[in-house]
Amino acid sequence: MLGSILALISAMMFALNTTTLRRGVLSAPVHQAIAITVPLGMPLFFIILLLFDCFDLILDLSIRSISFFSIAGIVHLVIGRYCNYKSTQLLGATQSGPITQLALLISLLLALTLLNEELNLYLFIGIFLVFGGPIFIFFARKNNSKTKSGVIMDYKKGYIWGILCAMAFGSSPFFIKLGLESGGLKHNIVGGFVAYFAATILVFIIIILSKTKFREIYAINNQGVKWFIVTGFLGFLSHLFRYMALGVAPITVVEPIQRTTIIFRVIFGWALNRQHEIINLTILFGVLLSAVGVYFIIYQI
Repeated sequence: MLGSILALISAMMFALNTTTLRRGVLSAPVHQAIAITVPLGMPLFFIILLLFDCFDLILDLSIRSISFFSIAGIVHLVIGRYCNYKSTQLLGATQSGPITQLALLISLLLALTLLNEELNLYLFIGIFLVFGGPIFIFFARKNNSKTKSGVIMDYKKGYIWGILCAMAFGSSPFFIKLGLESGGLKHNIVGGFVAYFAATILVFIIIILSKTKFREIYAINNQGVKWFIVTGFLGFLSHLFRYMALGVAPITVVEPIQRTTIIFRVIFGWALNRQHEIINLTILFGVLLSAVGVYFIIYQI
């Protein structure tokens, strides 16, 4: 029960995170979003380590755990997040949701392979519907290509970035589980810090190699940057609750519940970004297909 509640809160925070990001990328580039949101999570996780009295657990982590948590951080926070941000920039938070839902299929594919489980009718229907959502929206794209504020959607590039995001988001839970070993909730909080630490180091290395000045990236005179700061804080919360959920519940419970973020994307998108999103019956039907598919998959687990 605790794992399910934590996963649901994480899904809500992730949806709100993507909604605020949408506002930011309207006036600032995606690479700036990564440079701000990823490093912001590290000091926040450090505070959580102190609050939960688990800072000493870092010293107990094996090289194996540190390695897998670091890989999870780089895959999800740098690669996956960049792809997600690009997809959101090109399609909006609402329309990019169904394509990133494919992350669940990646997670289940790896889980079922490791557990040697077989494909049954409910799982088959669920997979079909999860795929059906983005396919339906894609073929109806001619009638959903421009927002009320004049933003034009780029479906081909948006879907490519969305698929890459799904691959990264779908595989990262397994690296987290491999890093967890025999630990529990507190160990996963430590894992979250390690993941953010590794991702932050990589981001700084990329900035240095690109010869971009730090003061240019972290100047807050742009309205988009202010949204990125909010996005970074919400992203931290979503990952905190996600790591905690994976510490007390299996992937096959946490990941399907997290996919309900697609529903919250619509709710938050309508509340905050209705002028910059496309939310109509076509989009809602595609979202519904994906959501129903998720619950078919949950039912068979």
